[in-house]
Amino acid sequence: MPVITLPPAVLLPFGAQWKANGGALSRSAPNSSMQLGDTIDSAMAAAMATMLGGISVVKASQKKKTQLYPPDPDCVETAPVTIVGGIRKQNYDVVYRPDGVRFAFDSKTLNDAKSIGKNWQNMVNDLATEAATIHTRFPMAVVAFLVLMPEPALGNSIDAITWRLDGLGGRADEHGPSHVAEAMCFAVWDPSSGNTSATIPDPHLHKNLRIENFGTQIAEAYRLRYAGSPPH
Repeated sequence: MPVITLPPAVLLPFGAQWKANGGALSRSAPNSSMQLGDTIDSAMAAAMATMLGGISVVKASQKKKTQLYPPDPDCVETAPVTIVGGIRKQNYDVVYRPDGVRFAFDSKTLNDAKSIGKNWQNMVNDLATEAATIHTRFPMAVVAFLVLMPEPALGNSIDAITWRLDGLGGRADEHGPSHVAEAMCFAVWDPSSGNTSATIPDPHLHKNLRIENFGTQIAEAYRLRYAGSPPH
């Protein structure tokens, strides 16, 4: 799988909007929080499609009669992708399900200090539930999450967030805890430069959370579960 990247040229327009809004992103264009999530999802979908041999990326069906199946027999689907899991119906951002769910991904962004302070623990609960609702019905599925936050807004929450996210990633096999994802990424970015931090999370203490290692973790988990299995 290609390395998942969020280049400065991609993040800088969001950084400019973040600063213009006084340290926040709005829900409306241009450069909204939703568009930032879409940018992450597009990068993930493209990398997954490449890993699977250059298959197509297709928007998931929104029709009730067809939304539980891929539009094409062998494609990567983009949001919202509806999965009926073991806990609840849930929408995911990027999914591969040629014969049931093999891969499911969601991106999460918290974009200002107030939101991070108020909502990060709720976000952690959402991540655990989304992993569990997939794994309790599709225990072999590879589940991955990417969490993106601006460094100036993190404040004193950074250590608590980092350690908690680290504990929610790294599920080694289908017998692991259902609430834990196979791959978890915590990317911290600078709105002024558009760069993702080289030091947060600490690359020695939390290497499994680093964005440069994210694609490798997904690819290895997928290989261990599905190598040699059709359709590839």
